[in-house]
Amino acid sequence: MYVCSCFGITEKQVKEHAEAGACTPRQIASVSKAGTDCGSCVRRIQGILGRGACPRRELLDQGSGAAVLAADPDRAPDSGLREAA
Repeated sequence: MYVCSCFGITEKQVKEHAEAGACTPRQIASVSKAGTDCGSCVRRIQGILGRGACPRRELLDQGSGAAVLAADPDRAPDSGLREAA
């Protein structure tokens, strides 16, 4: 299933990037461009990463802003990927 229609990125590809170490939406965007055009897929990417797609999740959960972003996007510092209001 496609996660990012703008660049044709699938859920499987997001999971593969996460397994390779891209464990935040910004890192996923860096390796695939997903989330960098219209931004409508960023929350979906956050959900995929939050469901354990990233093997380094334990390290991120120890207090970085990226972990907060992936776990709770409403509490996260501005990721730079969301559209300004």
